Parts: sequence; structure tokens; C-alpha cells
Amino acid sequence: MRNRKATLAIAGLIALTAIAVRHPTVDVQLVTHDARDPAPHRMQAAVDFGLVGVSVLYTWTVSRLR
Repeated sequence: MRNRKATLAIAGLIALTAIAVRHPTVDVQLVTHDARDPAPHRMQAAVDFGLVGVSVLYTWTVSRLR
């Protein structure tokens, strides 16, 4: 039990050091389409929290009119 507490304490100190070195900031990007694409069928979002980043890509198909 004592070894587990020491390991958790060391992991906590490492996490606090990582946060202190680089202050976490949120970076949100939303890309709906390419400016050259007249019929977009893709949406991409990215969120970066500093320590954790999340990226989502959503695509769909469109039937073209002839």
C-alpha cells in the first residue's frame, strides 16, 4: 500500500511539472470546406487542450445533379 501511494505521488508531481512547464491553452479549429470546393462534403474539427488533443472528421456523400 505504501509503494502505491509513493507511485501516485511521483506521478502527480510529474503531471504538475508538465503543466507548469507549458501552460495549457485551448486551441479550437473548425474547417468546413476548401474554398475551391463548390460542393463541400466534409467537416473537420480539432480541439487541443495543451496536454490532450481531439480531432474529428465527418464526411458524407452527395448525389450530383446532372
